[in-house]
Amino acid sequence: MRVRLGTQLLERTPRGADLTEAGRVLVTEARGVLDAAEAAVRRTRMAAVGRRALVLATKAGASLEVVERLLAAVAERGDLSDVEVLLCEVGEQSWLLRRGRADVAIIHRPVDDLAGFETRDFLTEGQVAINPAGHPLAARTELGMEGIRYVPDLPLARWPRLDGTYPEGPGPEVRTQSAIAHLVALGRALLVIPASSRAWQWPRHAAVPVVDAPEITTVLAWPAHRRSADIEVLAALAADVGG
Repeated sequence: MRVRLGTQLLERTPRGADLTEAGRVLVTEARGVLDAAEAAVRRTRMAAVGRRALVLATKAGASLEVVERLLAAVAERGDLSDVEVLLCEVGEQSWLLRRGRADVAIIHRPVDDLAGFETRDFLTEGQVAINPAGHPLAARTELGMEGIRYVPDLPLARWPRLDGTYPEGPGPEVRTQSAIAHLVALGRALLVIPASSRAWQWPRHAAVPVVDAPEITTVLAWPAHRRSADIEVLAALAADVGG
């Protein structure tokens, strides 16, 4: 198949047809254009009805203390638009920003997708392992990543990569906080998350520091092309409350 690009986008296979490398690039780039168009339409409609509230996307169960401090700072300042909190699942913040469903988002570097966004750091922290409270690991004062990967009866839960695929491993594939919370409580999995995110843990969970886990930086992110006075103020507040 040839188009005005002058290159082959599809190739026939015994199963039908697959994208060539050029085809995959076109799909990726076109998706970004479509996302931007959808965002432009959505924001234009909101402007037409006079909506001024900033929509802040954040993962349900994550960064609770950070969000609380930021909202408290917004309320104390008193001259910002209202901030609406949009709760989402793992990895959805970037999708919400690109489609204009959110104006800003709480995202974690390096695990989340930050391509095309400006960011302001809140804090950088270590990670903890969330284990079943009755498991022997829960009695430890600290853990290491190598030991966590080889616990026969408690596999490490697998979150999707940025492309939606899962890494190899024996642990269950998960996409939602509620699913992993249940699996940990049932003694079927453990997970490693930023230390501040353990605020959502249940009484049947136990958090143990993982001394050699990569540090995670929580950031406020927004589309690089989208600037407003409110976003600039919010970004400054993020730096203040994170420090």
